[in-house]
Amino acid sequence: MRIISTQLTTLLSLFCLCITVIGFSQTNTNDSVPKFSLDYGKRGLEIKSSDNSFSLHLQSRFQFRFATPNDIDPVTLDNYNEKDNTLFKVNRARVKVGGHAYKEWLKYYWEYDINQSNLLDYRIMIEKWKWLNFKVGQWKVEYSRERRISSGAQQLVDRSILNRHFTVDRQQGVEVYGNLKGKGMLNMSYWAGVFTGTGRGNPANDDHNLMYFGRLQWNVLGDDIGFRSTDLTLHKTPEANIAAAVVTNESPYTRFSTSGGGALERFEEGENGQYRVNQLNIETAFVYNGFSWQSEFHTKEIIDKYDNNSMTHMTGYYLQGGYLAHQSFDWWPKPLEIAARFAHYNPDRNTSATNNLQEKSIAFNWFFKNHLNKLTLECSSFDYETPELNTKNEFRFRIQWDISF
Repeated sequence: MRIISTQLTTLLSLFCLCITVIGFSQTNTNDSVPKFSLDYGKRGLEIKSSDNSFSLHLQSRFQFRFATPNDIDPVTLDNYNEKDNTLFKVNRARVKVGGHAYKEWLKYYWEYDINQSNLLDYRIMIEKWKWLNFKVGQWKVEYSRERRISSGAQQLVDRSILNRHFTVDRQQGVEVYGNLKGKGMLNMSYWAGVFTGTGRGNPANDDHNLMYFGRLQWNVLGDDIGFRSTDLTLHKTPEANIAAAVVTNESPYTRFSTSGGGALERFEEGENGQYRVNQLNIETAFVYNGFSWQSEFHTKEIIDKYDNNSMTHMTGYYLQGGYLAHQSFDWWPKPLEIAARFAHYNPDRNTSATNNLQEKSIAFNWFFKNHLNKLTLECSSFDYETPELNTKNEFRFRIQWDISF
């Protein structure tokens, strides 16, 4: 906790130092010393040197949420039997700092979680060429489109029921990535990384086996959509991506989250190198004229090396779409988007004695200032099926205001 607080203090001190530099540069008559400008834009408060050798942006984000009867994604039968707990909370409170130093292609970024006092992201990027870039630090691995899209840019209040079970989340390591800009359908993007494989905030590997990650994305119609959902730019020509990503890791953990490494249901947090986890994700994305689409299909093997190499094979998928319907109906408000999602999760395909979980959600987004200031209303239905064909159902209603400045 003290280390994280010190890091936040350092970030704020850096900002104050930049303000001091601005004041000094405005009074300095030596032309060899670059002057700094202060502005406000889509990334918050922006500071730039006159020769563009340095830049810094500072932004804060808050997420206010009301939920009833609760705010959890039910993943076990006990979750359906829990007492209702209507709540209002500050779900996220973040500080973001980024920019470039010395060269425009030498970039940096930090993100700090005020609620949990966690340093979420810290990374240095070398992005001099489109086809070959490098990154080192801690960040959300680009394994899953849903997880990689910022929580402030989601179409629904939060991610699907699959996220808990399949996300690789934040890891520490190094990565190479780029865009192979071929003509038309030959356009490809790629990512390949090596990580400690022990989750956020853990700089040490538990054994000699690291996490290895790769992602290959085919930009079908010649353009990389990027990790975005809503088609706020109203693409006049269709764009589509198809991607496949793989991860293999050996660690004490069967799941990862913002909190770091942890254990899925039916698993205990293990010993060093206890679980070998192999994952595959195949995803699609499409945008055109206010319509957006994305989907993912996941498969995950968990091999318990301390239990005679017993294997659990889980699968899941979701389908999600959104539409700015004023493109088709004159009476539809321009800032209003409708979005829907269906998700299905099977915790073990190797046995019929498992419980399947389904999610059906619909949401409406009102964009005051794109994703920087939006209000989301969401209704979800969860269905839990047992091997005895008994079912449990739960309905959830949430309202969320997400604002960045």
